[in-house]
Amino acid sequence: MVLATSRNLTPLPAGHPCLGCDVRSVAVCGVLECAMLAQLRLMGCAQKLKPGEPLFHEGDESKQVYTLTKGVLKLYKLLPDGRRQVTGFMFPGDFLGISVDDAHAFTAEALADTQLCKFSRGRFDSFVEEHPEMERELYRVAAHELAAAQQQMVLLGRKTAAERLASFFLALLDRAERASGASERFVKLPMSRSDIADYLGLTKETVSRVLAMLKKRRLIRLEALDVIEILDREGLTDLAEGLMGE
Repeated sequence: MVLATSRNLTPLPAGHPCLGCDVRSVAVCGVLECAMLAQLRLMGCAQKLKPGEPLFHEGDESKQVYTLTKGVLKLYKLLPDGRRQVTGFMFPGDFLGISVDDAHAFTAEALADTQLCKFSRGRFDSFVEEHPEMERELYRVAAHELAAAQQQMVLLGRKTAAERLASFFLALLDRAERASGASERFVKLPMSRSDIADYLGLTKETVSRVLAMLKKRRLIRLEALDVIEILDREGLTDLAEGLMGE
């Protein structure tokens, strides 16, 4: 998960093609002035996905890039023996589609009703070359992705099951607060327990066991099957950092 950075923006005029967009303050295109933002938007089109519908598959040619405007995507790879590794989740404001090679390294699948702004990779690359502010923003996103990948390596290699789940919840909470610009207590879980397990390198049974433990310790509360309330953020942080035993 790459955390987007919120920014203060000039209001868009009436009739602007991006008027009403809920993710402009955190999306890569948010660094553009009104006229250039309109130019970029008119280069692309909207794409909608239903839950379970893929945006692209691992190995597909990388011809488009996307900004996620609504919904959630799950990214995963299939291992040679058929096992699945979830590599991340994408949320509104996230940018995806650029790959080192000409083919996608993972599959992207919608977890909910999802909408994206889609752009031809060639036209987008040309636009970025002409707008250094976009190039800088993409560089920042790439740097965050590298840092997130390094954190994920530590999480999978060194942390216990409880530390992994606590870290995951705190990352989701941090993202929710960046998006809203305010303190939050509730975390939405649009992904299944199996998705969480595959992302954290655990079994579904272990995720359920750790959830029960976090509830028993009054660190979290299940508001609904797909919503948790953080009751003790400091305690959850201590657990994520290995300062509290299981």
